[in-house]
Amino acid sequence: MTFTQIILLIVVVVVLWVILTYNRLIAFRNRAKEAWSDIDVQLKRRYNLIPNLVETVKGYAAHEREIFEKVTQARAQAMGAQGLKERGEAENALSSTLKSLFAVAENYPDLKASTNFLELQRELRDTEDKIQAARRFYNTNVRDLNTKIESFPANVIASLFNFKSMEFFQVEENAVREVPQVKF
Repeated sequence: MTFTQIILLIVVVVVLWVILTYNRLIAFRNRAKEAWSDIDVQLKRRYNLIPNLVETVKGYAAHEREIFEKVTQARAQAMGAQGLKERGEAENALSSTLKSLFAVAENYPDLKASTNFLELQRELRDTEDKIQAARRFYNTNVRDLNTKIESFPANVIASLFNFKSMEFFQVEENAVREVPQVKF
């Protein structure tokens, strides 16, 4: 092999490495975005269940107006939250108000026996579980992306093509441990 051929081979190898690394970074970023989409779908499902739950409880506990207003306000704040940190805080506040709503429901035996209430509660619990799974999946993908962006030599390509680290979707530890539940 001549010197020119060796240089050409090295250039080809470097270009292929850059292309492969770039494509791998794109794949990691797209997986993280897809995982966020999964969280968003479950959060929207949760937001859609809440008004039905509030209306069901209202039918039995009409004088508990303050808690209904808090749940409605927390839902609106969560739906309007921008950015992962603000969204996480709003979701924690919403979980807290839902716990209060379920605590109110404890005082109404007819409500606890209501098929509609039980079904809504089951769906909400199912949605909370799906949000947890989607959050773990998202955070795993973000971790992989961030690790790739920060690791040498891929960090050279990441900075060259302006790849940015993504934020984790954090939930308060107490919110995770205290999922809204009612014991019958």
